[in-house]
Amino acid sequence: MKAPRRLKRGAFLIPSLLTTANMALGFYALIQAVRGYTLGVAGAQSFDRSAVAIGWAILFDGWDGRAARLMNATSDFGRELDSLADCITFGLAPAFLAYAWGIAAVDPHTAGPFAEHLHRAGLVICFLFLVCGAARLARFNISHDPIPANPGKPGKKYFVGLAIPAGAGVIAAIVHYENGQVNDWVGWPVMWMAIVLGTALLMVSTWRYYSFKDIHFNRVNIVLIAAVFGAIYFNSEIVLLLIAVIYTGSGVVLRVAHMFRRRPHPQAELTPAEHTQ
Repeated sequence: MKAPRRLKRGAFLIPSLLTTANMALGFYALIQAVRGYTLGVAGAQSFDRSAVAIGWAILFDGWDGRAARLMNATSDFGRELDSLADCITFGLAPAFLAYAWGIAAVDPHTAGPFAEHLHRAGLVICFLFLVCGAARLARFNISHDPIPANPGKPGKKYFVGLAIPAGAGVIAAIVHYENGQVNDWVGWPVMWMAIVLGTALLMVSTWRYYSFKDIHFNRVNIVLIAAVFGAIYFNSEIVLLLIAVIYTGSGVVLRVAHMFRRRPHPQAELTPAEHTQ
């Protein structure tokens, strides 16, 4: 009887190890972002390492839950540990990276009060990204009633709002696309704050995003996944940015399509008396 019990303990341990790896990558990403912050414009390599670490963490985060379900090793402890790890890796680390790379390291041509207000606004918006990410995790943990017809409760095929790993992926993909090089355009910090703020708001929205939880590992899907990983290997900067932009924009497209589908036809609003005239 001891062997099956040990196997069951090992089954619960594997998803937790994957979650711990996710947390370790988040810690490393945060350290590299801090290092880039101290170096400023010269910290491009550290910024890029931070972004790459977040990208690897997204991969581990996708596998820990799937491994737990495949091994029938889901638990409340694993769910809470996963949420805490996600808050560090996909909340705190990308929020600080967004501020250090896109705000603090940029040397605007206009010095003085403008730069001071710019940094304060950047701190607020990047902190808002962290708050929205934590709120997104909390909402996900307490949602137990999926209803596909309701855009606020879209079922297993869809997430409610942009998932926090995807939100962090937007930040990391843009930084990695630039290879960590700081953009010296004077208007860049304002545009960057708009991107970070928009991503934060999408996380707490009720817009639907495909979850990929219903994908099965058949031959076609395995070939497609291998092709995506091959493209990332040969040109990670462009491919990862395209994935981030397309996936983030997919929720906007679904929302707009849903609004048009629900718009009543003008003839449907006519009363029976009006139809007879």
